[in-house]
Amino acid sequence: MTTTANAQFIAMERKKLLEEQSQVSEELTHLREFMQAEVDVEPDEGDTEIFEREKNAALIAVLERRLQDIETALKSIDKGDYGTCSRCGNPIEIERLEVKPDATMCLNCQREVERMSRRNRPQRQIDW
Repeated sequence: MTTTANAQFIAMERKKLLEEQSQVSEELTHLREFMQAEVDVEPDEGDTEIFEREKNAALIAVLERRLQDIETALKSIDKGDYGTCSRCGNPIEIERLEVKPDATMCLNCQREVERMSRRNRPQRQIDW
């Protein structure tokens, strides 16, 4: 990829990231407002309210992590190291960045990290 093409690609990815950052921020604001509006949930009101509240809290955590990933990618663009694997230093595949613009690792490193993470996770035993 030429320098000009690379700069254009990065500019497009920045635009995508900024749009996604805005969408995620709006969704977080909406969910937080919704959670604050339902402060008086009592256990005797029924399990569905508690379940919805827990589901929304989990969604907020996921979106906060997503927003953090987007902000990290935007910072890497600003520093000039966008598209470089944070683990091995090799370029991240263009196809990967097109699908996941906030990727910080190449596919091989990401797979290895996930494999190690699964290996270190305790196995749950199912008691029948």
